[in-house]
Amino acid sequence: MSHPAPYPVRLADEITRQLGQLSDHLSQLPPPQAAQVIARVLDPDNGVLGGVTHLVITGSHFAKSEAERGALPAEVWLALGRAANELHDISLDLDEHRDLLQHLGTRPATSAAKPPAPAPLVIRRRR
Repeated sequence: MSHPAPYPVRLADEITRQLGQLSDHLSQLPPPQAAQVIARVLDPDNGVLGGVTHLVITGSHFAKSEAERGALPAEVWLALGRAANELHDISLDLDEHRDLLQHLGTRPATSAAKPPAPAPLVIRRRR
């Protein structure tokens, strides 16, 4: 007889499923609505990215405690800590663009307006 998954495990599974649904919807939305969704996802305080970052930070604290008592290898704690730091940095980088995305999402659509010229894409690498 199998035991039902505890509530936090079911919650993680449900959040994962809903993120998949959100991704599916996002790919089908018109640009203004997609921009609004992305802006909300990127909100560092109340958005998905901020929530995931907080979750990874919390996981890192758990892993540290477990590594200190020998239940987990220290590499697990270090990897989670590194992931938390990277997510925080990414969140800060993306937050710079959130206002622009929000503005794009609230701008009234005009069919007579000339579309903006495409911008060249620049790849920025961190070292």
